[in-house]
Amino acid sequence: MRFTYKGRQIRKSTETEDKKLAERIYHKVLGEIAEGKWFERLPGEEKTFKEMMEKYLIEHSVRNKVQKTHIRDKSLADHLLKSFEDLTLAEITPKLISEYKTKRREEGAAPRTINYELALMSHAFNLAIKEWEWLKENPVSRVSREKVNNIRERWLTFEEEKRLLDASPKWQQELIIFSLETRLRQSEVLNLQWPQADLFGKTITILEQKNKSKDTLPLNERALEILKARAKIRNIKTNHVFYNGNGNRIDARNLLRAFYSAIRKANLESLRWHDLRHTFATRLVQAGVDLYTVQKLGRWKTIQIVTRYAHHYPESLRGGVEILDRLRKEFSTNLAQSNEKGIDHVD
Repeated sequence: MRFTYKGRQIRKSTETEDKKLAERIYHKVLGEIAEGKWFERLPGEEKTFKEMMEKYLIEHSVRNKVQKTHIRDKSLADHLLKSFEDLTLAEITPKLISEYKTKRREEGAAPRTINYELALMSHAFNLAIKEWEWLKENPVSRVSREKVNNIRERWLTFEEEKRLLDASPKWQQELIIFSLETRLRQSEVLNLQWPQADLFGKTITILEQKNKSKDTLPLNERALEILKARAKIRNIKTNHVFYNGNGNRIDARNLLRAFYSAIRKANLESLRWHDLRHTFATRLVQAGVDLYTVQKLGRWKTIQIVTRYAHHYPESLRGGVEILDRLRKEFSTNLAQSNEKGIDHVD
């Protein structure tokens, strides 16, 4: 049936195959509209939050996201379901979501974690509005996010790097050095396979997890030496560059267990594996490499992200202020030369 409601054309199913019954339903709706008793009902008024999240995880998350991100979505959804599971979508209001934020803070959840949960919830609502036509409004859009401090000033000095390597077994030393010199993420190093490496061209090719694009990155001599050493003991049973004693991919949990053990032996504080990538960017910026180059080498999306990762220390900025001294000296020199020649002014 098709009819006009508040100046808008609406097309709805009568939910019956009986033509006469459909006509009676149609005329009943027209009568209710005339009497002001008919209100448009959307599926979301009866769908529960649980139904929405199940549909989101099955139809969107598992199909469009890498496995690691899909698993994270399921974990975030579990927290949300504890509070909203049996509520219909129409019952979920900005007030309830705000109360959820307070509850999660009291439970000790980090601001970033709460924001991840709200982002997942908001995305599911957006799909319910735009693609599934269950609703017209997203209640999460009216709720503010938690304030997050993204600045983390931690990178390895060369002295700390030596201590860490001295405290690590040889197999881990190779992984640490390769990560420091290639700026690859932990999963990218552990998943690296020989077809991705070009020893002659001194490059490696990385498949971006999020947008599926390929990046070919240059290798410096230190990283290349690691690959050449690994090539000499290459295991014909696997394509992985780095592998365990059984010839299989190194498990991330085993790597981190050994990594944190080395950190304790080296007496280093507040260091994560991801800080090796942080160290790469910081060292380049401190050496005066422009941020655009650092961004491209590290495959960060924006310059802003690079500035967050690559914190300066005072000496790396000294060259900037010393330019002022050079400019003033040049001006004084030009002024003196002009006076000698009898010129009245200098631009």
